[in-house]
Amino acid sequence: MSLLSDLINLNLSESTDKIIAEYIWIGGSGMDLRSKARTLPGPVTDPSQLPKWNYDGSSTGQAPGEDSEVIIYPQAIFKDPFRRGNNILVMCDAYTPAGEAIPTNKRYAAAKIFSSPAVSAEVPWYGIEQEYTLLQKDIKWPLGWPVGGFPGPQGPYYCGVGADKAWGRDIVDAHYKACLYAGINISGINGEVMPGQWEFQVGPSVGISAGDEVWVARYILERITEIAGVVLSFDPKPILGDWNGAGAHTNYSTKSMREEGGYEVIKKAIEKLGLKHREHIAAYGEGNERRLTGKHETADINTFKWGVANRGASIRVGRDTEKEGKGYFEDRRPASNMDPYVVTSMIAETTLL
Repeated sequence: MSLLSDLINLNLSESTDKIIAEYIWIGGSGMDLRSKARTLPGPVTDPSQLPKWNYDGSSTGQAPGEDSEVIIYPQAIFKDPFRRGNNILVMCDAYTPAGEAIPTNKRYAAAKIFSSPAVSAEVPWYGIEQEYTLLQKDIKWPLGWPVGGFPGPQGPYYCGVGADKAWGRDIVDAHYKACLYAGINISGINGEVMPGQWEFQVGPSVGISAGDEVWVARYILERITEIAGVVLSFDPKPILGDWNGAGAHTNYSTKSMREEGGYEVIKKAIEKLGLKHREHIAAYGEGNERRLTGKHETADINTFKWGVANRGASIRVGRDTEKEGKGYFEDRRPASNMDPYVVTSMIAETTLL
């Protein structure tokens, strides 16, 4: 095994200028990440230097067998924490051979919204709090939970420390450092309320880059849990009953909200979000009705309300924002399995367009 480890950690730059690029895209379910690697002649600094590529869409549920080719366009590059050196991870989106975005390509529509003058002038910032659950591989039961049984009730686990309160910290810390290495703007991690559940935060990131960074952070986490022999779940309510669900709270601000008088701009934006509550809920993740029950730090799925420092509201405004009269707010409705391209662009579209 030590030889295998030596080979995996070979430094290619000592013997060749060639690099490995791992192309990443989103599969047919909208949550399944796929990837494959190719050799390039030398280091790359911008996605425009990368060739387009293709894959068999009939094997990912994205094309029929008789016309199965899907073309992937490189959109963002990150340093590869697994191969290191000059090797890269490449976030792509998917098109037909004729150049039309395929239905599961949510990045394309989001990029159009973010490139519109009214949105780009407001420099929208996002901070996304991605919750997830680590499951034991063979039984799909949370890490640290007794097989077929339950741990003690919630309370000691949130940001908890100790062998009886925190499970999977090695995975979480490996992911944190790998994201920083990759160049993802990961801003923190913490243990969540339900044992075996964790959270990482990405941001502040501007516009479309928030979606790119969250997707690549998810990819890196999938790869690390694969190595660890643990299953990663983005289910918004992995365990039924008196246990917290998993969300992806989305913090948002615009240039006008961050400047003097921004609190009034925030209140108007929240009012607009309230008028489109049903449309947002429909796009905020599958199975979210199991999580948004009005209990466990959520608002009821059918009710829109906002408040200062209220974790039971749809939209929460922080005390600092209220006090300073400017800042950001948090949309608490998105589920852990939401598509960040959809959620970030939808918030921008509703509040700015």
